Amino acid sequence: MTGRLDRLLGARLPDPPERLRRGPFRAGAFPSPLHSERRAARVGVWLGAAFLVCFLTGLVSDLIQSGPEWFSWPSSPVWLYELTQGLHVATGLAAIPLLLVKLWTVYPLLFEWPPAGSLARLASRLSILVLVGTAAMQLVTGLFNIAQWYPFGFFFPTAHYWTGWIAIGAVAVHVGAKAPEIRRGLARRGSPAATAGLVPEQAEELRAAEAAAEEGAIDRRTFVLASGLGVAAVTITTLGQTVTPLAPVSVLAPRLPHAGPQDLPVNQTAAAAQVEEAATDPGYRLIVDGPRRLELSLAELRRRPQHTETLPITCVEGWSASGRWTGVRLSDLLEEAGLPRDARVVVESLQTGGLYRTSVVAPPHVTDPRTLLALQLGGEPLALDHGYPVRLIAPNRPGVMQTKWLALVRPA
Repeated sequence: MTGRLDRLLGARLPDPPERLRRGPFRAGAFPSPLHSERRAARVGVWLGAAFLVCFLTGLVSDLIQSGPEWFSWPSSPVWLYELTQGLHVATGLAAIPLLLVKLWTVYPLLFEWPPAGSLARLASRLSILVLVGTAAMQLVTGLFNIAQWYPFGFFFPTAHYWTGWIAIGAVAVHVGAKAPEIRRGLARRGSPAATAGLVPEQAEELRAAEAAAEEGAIDRRTFVLASGLGVAAVTITTLGQTVTPLAPVSVLAPRLPHAGPQDLPVNQTAAAAQVEEAATDPGYRLIVDGPRRLELSLAELRRRPQHTETLPITCVEGWSASGRWTGVRLSDLLEEAGLPRDARVVVESLQTGGLYRTSVVAPPHVTDPRTLLALQLGGEPLALDHGYPVRLIAPNRPGVMQTKWLALVRPA
């Protein structure tokens, strides 16, 4: 059975008419010696590393927001999600120039003649389309998400999540299929491994191409340096939205740490959430549902023991900024309402709709004394856009789970 399949996949397909060999298909259409296995392999290592880090950190973010109940995300250290999501966005941005360099290095292979040759080769080339397509979709839609611009007609988080799995699977298949070429490309020049698996004629052709690359107008070192500088430029000019010291040079960052009311950025305003009237209603009450149900006015919340913590807001778009928050400990209110201090609870917003109007607060965060129902930011009452009259602030959580304009706290 295996032999029959091998023969089928290896069977040579008819060559297209030679008159169709025009444009990029013609012999000598790509004279640059930098289109080589060695360049492709080395850029591929950087790109693969960026994709892997981006995928894993994105998976962490998804598990925190919508993972199964058995998944437990710690409340300490407070900077952990800031680190993972910052890496997610930074590696995603760095992957854009890396992908372009990689495509430039290998795109002549897309125009090899004959285009297919065999069923196996045809399948391999079609799989590359899946890899390039999913990679491009992930990077482009991710860039749109950072800018909070959604011109597409699908829900970004779901599409981004599943396309990420397809992309990382396509990368794994591609690496497996190209393993011999990758090993040769990463081997030391002149070593037996650099020409492993090649017949003498192919080995000599490869050595000649590498020698030409070193003598060309742009040698290997210049190529690597230019690629590295491009990646560094994209990263440094955007990373300031997460790493505050880089903010002055982050001219491409869509959001900077201290741009917004009370020196903190805002994603969703009170007007957009349609809570202005409810949030400023003098009759506002925060309900804590439990054996001893609490209905607390803003004045009653202010009379309870107040605690101050410096905690970051870290958004899934990659920006992060710390604030000095003052409010009531969530665990204290749960105990007052007759609930266990380590209860799993749901907090609900005054918003009447929207995907993030509720969030679950798991025991690691409930029991952490730094988890507050905040009433103040920077020593002043919360701005309406920051969640006035009351918002949740907890260590090491995505910004979309730091629910604003709180109306209800209840057992999950």
